[in-house]
Amino acid sequence: MKRSLLLSALLSLGLTGLAQSGQTTPPKPPDPPKVASPMVKPRPEDVASMDSILASLYDVISGPAGKKRDWDRFRSLFAPGARLIPTGKSKEGDLAPRVIDPEGYIERASPFFEKEGFYEKEVSRKVEQFGAIAHVFSTYESRHAPGDAKPFARGINSIQLFNDGKRLWIVTIYWDSERDGVTLPEKYLPKGR
Repeated sequence: MKRSLLLSALLSLGLTGLAQSGQTTPPKPPDPPKVASPMVKPRPEDVASMDSILASLYDVISGPAGKKRDWDRFRSLFAPGARLIPTGKSKEGDLAPRVIDPEGYIERASPFFEKEGFYEKEVSRKVEQFGAIAHVFSTYESRHAPGDAKPFARGINSIQLFNDGKRLWIVTIYWDSERDGVTLPEKYLPKGR
């Protein structure tokens, strides 16, 4: 009851304000904020298929310590408004997602890539598709050098893709890594591992 009274009061105030201002329709809401990442023309071969866009994503972030990544190529893979969402522990020790855009990822990853070699590759994939959308569970392994026998990290990149009929776009990458008590289920690992 209280909720409906509050809603009625708010609507009444809003309509009264419109009447007093001489407006008969509510003002247009503000435009959404501009995307931080500038639109960069992609390499056509990077965005032509699911295989190519995922291979490009892993390729562009991988390299030896100190190697400047091709951040324009990285930007070109993402749709306007795209989000990257790592899952991890906060300073307080709580598990939480951290929502960033491609520019936020670049700022966050660049200092690490200056000091550490980082090679991430897909080792298994599960895909669900309908119409123009696809959801990919991409199991990854991360190494400091391509020849390292054992990865220093493994996890799942949950990647949402959009196909506009001309190319594929990454809309979201939401990921989590193995840690104490959380290991990759067998169904997300390559056969024989």
